[in-house]
Amino acid sequence: MTTFGATVLWTKQDGEAFTDNKYSRAHVWQFDGGAQVPASSSPHIVRLPFSTAENVDPEEAFVASLSSCHMLFFLSIAAKAGFVIGEYRDAAEGELAKNDKGRLYVSRVTLRPHVTYAGTTPDHKAEAHMHHEAHEQCFIANSVLTHVAVEPA
Repeated sequence: MTTFGATVLWTKQDGEAFTDNKYSRAHVWQFDGGAQVPASSSPHIVRLPFSTAENVDPEEAFVASLSSCHMLFFLSIAAKAGFVIGEYRDAAEGELAKNDKGRLYVSRVTLRPHVTYAGTTPDHKAEAHMHHEAHEQCFIANSVLTHVAVEPA
C-alpha cells in the first residue's frame, strides 16, 4: 500500500478576533518534495477580504487533481500506442450543486483536453479510446462520486 500526505498550515493573524468569523482563510499546503502552495477558501464561498482570490482553493485543486491524473494516464497510454504528444492542455471546470440533503458538493467536473501531436495523429476513434482508458485508469476519478465528463477539444 502506498500512502500520500500533505501538511496544511493555517495561523491566526495578529489582531483577528477569530470568534467573530472575520479571519483570514489564507493558508499553505506543504508537500513532501518541498513544494508549498498558497491556498485559501474560494471567494465564491467566503467573501473577500477573508479569502485570498489569487490562492488556490480546495475546489480548484480538486478539479486540477482530476485533470492532472487523467493527463498523466493519457500521456502514458499515447506513448505506449506510439503517438508523440507535443502539447496537452485542459480547460477543466468543476460545478458546485446541492445534493439531496441540501449540502454543497462538487457535482460535476468536465475535462476539456486539447491534444496536439508531434508526428502521427490518431483518428478520432483512437483518441477517444485513449481518453476512455485514461479515465478508467485514473485512480483520482475512481475515488470520487462526482460525475467526471471528458470532452476532448
